[in-house]
Amino acid sequence: MASRPPSARASSVRTQKTKQLTSGARRVVGKRSGPGWGRWALGGWLLLVLWLSIEYVRLPDVSTLRTQNPRTTALMDQRAEEASEAGRQPRMRQAWVSLGAVAPHAMDAVLISEDARFYRHEGVDWTEVENALEQSVRAARLGRGASTLTQQLAKNLYLSTDRSLLRKGKELLLARRLEDHLGKQRILALYVNVVEWGEGVYGIEAAAREHFGISARALSVAQGAMLAAMLPAPRRWLPAQRPEALRTRAGVIIGRLEREGRISGAQAREAQAELSRFFGVPPAPGLVAEASAGLSAGS
Repeated sequence: MASRPPSARASSVRTQKTKQLTSGARRVVGKRSGPGWGRWALGGWLLLVLWLSIEYVRLPDVSTLRTQNPRTTALMDQRAEEASEAGRQPRMRQAWVSLGAVAPHAMDAVLISEDARFYRHEGVDWTEVENALEQSVRAARLGRGASTLTQQLAKNLYLSTDRSLLRKGKELLLARRLEDHLGKQRILALYVNVVEWGEGVYGIEAAAREHFGISARALSVAQGAMLAAMLPAPRRWLPAQRPEALRTRAGVIIGRLEREGRISGAQAREAQAELSRFFGVPPAPGLVAEASAGLSAGS
């Protein structure tokens, strides 16, 4: 058998040595970095637990909310400061009402819009969190939020509107504390009385009077759906400006109210017809006739 030339043998030896050195280096790096990364991860986890423990102790006492309504909220104070910095007079419209003083279908619309599983979670809806994460991964971008009504209340009462992870962590802790100390009905009552519904408008009573000139008790199905539809963008989706996003979202809410048995088919048809009249667009074919027939049959 013919032997390889010296240059080929030297090249082969160098290649083998290089492979051995590379393999050895990988083993050394693996030995050094494996436990190191583990220690970093453990240290990070312990720091997170420590931070959460300290923040939980420093959280405000929410037990007073069982019987007392807050005079102001962090969001109200923030909006007032923003108005002052912009050279505007801060505006404040709010009137506290009980849940019994709000049209039931309006309350149903708020729950369907913001937290359909409100009575089935304990402050954080992990099912919604998982769904939101899956949607974000599929879309390769941050998608919809998954904040429960309790989390929104915690943010409105005590936190700012920034989107930092630290603020989100505090929000989760506060939501848990609110659920521990308050009943669901009290949380709901606080929410609908402090949530933002336009520039300087807080609570559903002030919102009903601001946008429709009536009390919260007198809200129609369509009006309740519009107020609920405003909540994701309460200072942009104003009924007076007739934004298409508001009409579309309110229509979807009305449809869900009917599907879940909160309103009858006749009520849904009349609400859709009222929505079309309010926005000055033609309703779906046959909708007006169906709504009229439904009202005639029910009268």
